[in-house]
Parts: sequence; C-alpha cells; structure tokens
Amino acid sequence: MTYQSSIVKIDRKAIGGKRPISIQSMTTTNTMDTSATANQIIELANAGCDFVRVTTQNIKEAENLKNIKSEIKKQGIDIPLIADVHYNPKVAEVAAEFAEKVRINPGNYINNNKLYSSITTFDDVEEYKEIEQNLMPLLVKCSNYGTAIRIGVNHGSLSNRILCKYGNTSLGMVESIMEFVEICHKNEFSNLVLSLKASNVIVMIEANILLVNKLNEKGFSYPIHLGVTEAGSGEDGRIKSAAGIGYLLAHGIGDTIRVSLTEDPIKEVPVARKLVKYYGRKENQVHQIIKEITRFHKSLFDVSLPVVVTSGISKLADLSVETNQIFTKQQANDNYLSVSKLSYNGIPNNELIIRATVDTSINVINEKIDGIWIDNKDVTSPDNLAKLSLDILQVLGKRITKTEFIACPTCGRSSINVIDQLKQIKEQTSHLPGLKIAIMGCAVNGPGEMADAHYGYVGSGKGKVNIYKGKRIIHKNVSQEIALDLLIKLIKENGDWINQP
Repeated sequence: MTYQSSIVKIDRKAIGGKRPISIQSMTTTNTMDTSATANQIIELANAGCDFVRVTTQNIKEAENLKNIKSEIKKQGIDIPLIADVHYNPKVAEVAAEFAEKVRINPGNYINNNKLYSSITTFDDVEEYKEIEQNLMPLLVKCSNYGTAIRIGVNHGSLSNRILCKYGNTSLGMVESIMEFVEICHKNEFSNLVLSLKASNVIVMIEANILLVNKLNEKGFSYPIHLGVTEAGSGEDGRIKSAAGIGYLLAHGIGDTIRVSLTEDPIKEVPVARKLVKYYGRKENQVHQIIKEITRFHKSLFDVSLPVVVTSGISKLADLSVETNQIFTKQQANDNYLSVSKLSYNGIPNNELIIRATVDTSINVINEKIDGIWIDNKDVTSPDNLAKLSLDILQVLGKRITKTEFIACPTCGRSSINVIDQLKQIKEQTSHLPGLKIAIMGCAVNGPGEMADAHYGYVGSGKGKVNIYKGKRIIHKNVSQEIALDLLIKLIKENGDWINQP
C-alpha cells in the first residue's frame, strides 16, 4: 500500500450503529491561565461544541484541569474535557483524575530512540510487552476514575518500528493503533475512542476505512474520531476538512469530529455543524444531490484532466458552456469525456463550499470521472465556481494548480503566532503551484506532520523558528522577524521560486 493508493472498499458491517455525532474543538490558551482557558471553553460550548480538548503538557497543567473544570461549572457549563497529552505518560495518568477523556499517542509508550534497519532486527512480542507495561498504569487509573482514552495516531508520527515494517502509510497508522486496541481488549478496558488523522485527505480517508474493516475482522466496535490535521485557513482549510470528514460521514463512519482550522477555534464549529447536518448518518444521504453525467468531445480540451466546466463565462474554467454552445448528449466513447455535474438551487456560498466539496469527493473517489461541473443557480459567479472546483481537485490530489499550505490549528503548545505567520507566508508564496509549505506552531506535531512538505516553518521556542528543506533543518532557532525572508531565500536557492505575474 503506497502513500497515494486507491481508496479501499468499505465493509459496512463494521460501521457502528446510530451513535450521535459529536463536535469537538480545542483551546488555544495557556492551560495554566485558568480564567482564559475556562472562558474559551465556555465560548466553544455555547457555540455548539460537545467536547473541548485542552493542551496538557506537564503535571502542573494536568493538575490545573481541576481548577478549570471548577471555573466553568461556576458559570453553569458542564462540558466534558479532553486532556491532550504528548510525550510523558505520567501526565496522562494525572490528567485522568480530572478530565473525562485523555488523548494519548502510541509513539509515547515505546522507546522510539531505537533504530531499525530491517524487520529482522526486532521482536514484536518483546515490543508488545514493553508497550503493555508502559500503558497499564493509565488503564488502571482510567478504570478507577471512569475516564475514556482516545488513542490518536497521526500520519507522520509513527514509531520507528512501524515505519520500518509498513512505511509512512495508512496501513502503518492502522497497525499502530491496533496494537493498543489489542492490549486494551486483553486487559478488559473498552472505554476507547480511536483516531487516525493526516493532512493528506486521501491518506486520512483510506486509513479510517482500513481501520473500520480491521475492527470488523476482530469483532470490535469503538467510536471513531475524524479530523484532517493541519488543514490551514480560509476556504482551503474548510475544503480540506470537508473532503475528508464529509466523505467518511457520508459513508456512515465517524462518531466525533473536529474541523482543524488555523483560525480562532470558534470558527471551526459552524463548519463541523454543517458537516453533521448534511452528512451525519441519514438514509441515502450520499444520493441527496442533483447529479447527472454529461459528455464533451475530447477535442475541445487541451488541458490536464479532470477538466472544470462552468455554466457561464469563466476565465478559470476549461469550458464555459454558455459561450461555447457545445454541450452534447451523445453516448460516451473513446472520443468523449465523462463530466459529473452537481446542481444546487442557489444555496449560500459558505454552505456550497461544504456540500460541493463532499459531494464532489464522493463522485471523484468512487467513480471514474474526467471532469466536474458545479452549478449553484444564480448565486455563485462562474469564476468562483471554477476556483472552487480547482481547489477541490487539488485537495483530492487530482489536479494541482496552486501552492498547498499545511498549517496547524494552533494550541497552547504553539511558540509562534501561527495564524499571523500563515497569513504573511501565504501573501508571499501563494503563486507557487505544486509547492507544499508547512507552517507549524511547535515541535510536537511539526517535524512529523510536515514530513510530506517541500519546505517547513516550525516553531522551536518563543518567537523562534526552524526552517526545513524537506526533513532537513536548514536554519535553526531563527527569529520569526527574519524567518520569512530566510524561507523565501531558501526556496529561491533551490530553484522552486517563480516571479509573480
């Protein structure tokens, strides 16, 4: 199985019942600032969040969860908290006393300093024993306090042993999480939520489908949390999140979701609510769109497939039907392109972005389609429809026409202002089609999640940045005031820069 392998078949027997779909977001405050964190939790709860995740980096932050819960209850809010723990298993054990759920990363329960040259250099049995030994104190603590555990595996943060066996793949993600599921099952701990996330939409979709099928094989049924990591900001972030989360929801997969935007977390909630509203386990939900397959003669196109069609004049589209007058109903054959048309009855643009993205992803992933045609009657301009079409195709890896930005949603671990830095980097580098640039707030997810990027801009300390070329650090701990200039210089030195038109 390769990084961009095709979507595997869903085994619907594994899809777990009619659990309600819950919405989650995450605080961006300093967890030791009780008032600020409590106020943000209350704001998110009032916006419609069902759970709020809180950065929990050390024992003091874990202990302060008690004060945060007390503060929000004083103000009449009783919302479950999720302690987001990385690196230190002892922190998770303390957090389990105060949070309703603890999020852990499997990579933190094994000695990841070991290097493996081949699968013959280690013994899985011994590795499992070590994982179980390290995990047992948390299972005991969570059993005593009734605390759930979310096992969260991110693409780009797999252990060295898993990477050696499976590579940085969807299958590797599934095998990593299943080791922990098996240990929990063996020790009769079932209060689990499972999460497989990636910044690459296709990897994220594939990993979750593989997980559902694997759980079915084992006879297990656990809630699944969905999210596309480092989705970015603006329409790009919404499109990327909708393509991954929406596709899976439309096929009955997912129990909790988080839309990760590099914006104020309050802005994540309306997007998540739309996804749940339109794709959250409704009968025949996938088919509740007006869709038709139309045919165009291949000689009309001298562009990369899939083509983009609009009903009116657009300088961005490959074909504007209104002006060219070449629509044909002829039967498909080798001389014709098959174009999927999705028609909406004049819905608002913020709703169109979500629905057209999910509906297109369903069509493009599930069927052999040569092009897409999104029509939103009398509301959205042809140029905006063409731009949306191209953006969706880019997220699905079908046609690359712009720079891709992989940016974390920021949290209490961030050592730089990711929102501001992303804005500045976008202003300077959005004209570099095909280039992937990662902007990450800290070293927890940064180096791993940006591994697929051509260039990385990762917070390394307060106001400090590491700049990467691929996985290699080129500039270390530079001031963020000069970091953007150094990034642009690096891009130019490697021949990836083009002058803006």
